[in-house]
Amino acid sequence: MTQEEMVKEAVEEAKKAAEEQDAAQEAAGEDTEAVAEETVEEEADSEASEEEALEETAEEGSEKGAKGLFKRKPKKDKKDEQIEELKDKLTRQMAEFDNFRKRTEKEKSAMYEIGAKDIIEKILPVVDNFERGLGAVTEEQKEDSFVAGMEMIYKQIMTTLDSVGVKVIEAVGNEFDPDFHNAVMHVEDEEVGENIVVEEFQKGYTYRDTVVRHSMVKVAN
Repeated sequence: MTQEEMVKEAVEEAKKAAEEQDAAQEAAGEDTEAVAEETVEEEADSEASEEEALEETAEEGSEKGAKGLFKRKPKKDKKDEQIEELKDKLTRQMAEFDNFRKRTEKEKSAMYEIGAKDIIEKILPVVDNFERGLGAVTEEQKEDSFVAGMEMIYKQIMTTLDSVGVKVIEAVGNEFDPDFHNAVMHVEDEEVGENIVVEEFQKGYTYRDTVVRHSMVKVAN
């Protein structure tokens, strides 16, 4: 074999080796792409399966919730219903009785107040007469036993009235108050002051903070 033939043979072998190497690289690339595609497909399938599982779980939960909402309540026993009705009736009757008791006590108290006030109004003229009589007694007559007895009776009446809540309305020297005083006369008096009671013609009385009779007074302008 000549030298030229040997060179040509070497060149051809080199070409074959290069072609085989290129073919091997292309095959390897195709295998890698196939593996990658398979991996992507598997991941997509896995994600789809997870989503389907979540959806199924949610649907099951909503179905259970709906069943729980629309689930019929167990019927109560007739005895339990009767017991509840009796309890309700008893509660209402007790409330009605309590309201009746309070209303009765209030009415009774109001009737007592009205009755007591009416009696006091009838006693006051007697007190007025005692005061007029004792006011007309002279210094010499005060030593008389009859006058002393009248004074004792008068004091006893006033003590009894005070013990049940009857009080005398303060008038002379105080400012005029239409809630307690009844002005029947007016007088000009700069020394006393304006709207001051200067004289009392008839005493006024209250019973438990309620006016039984207004004081009849003279007021300075």
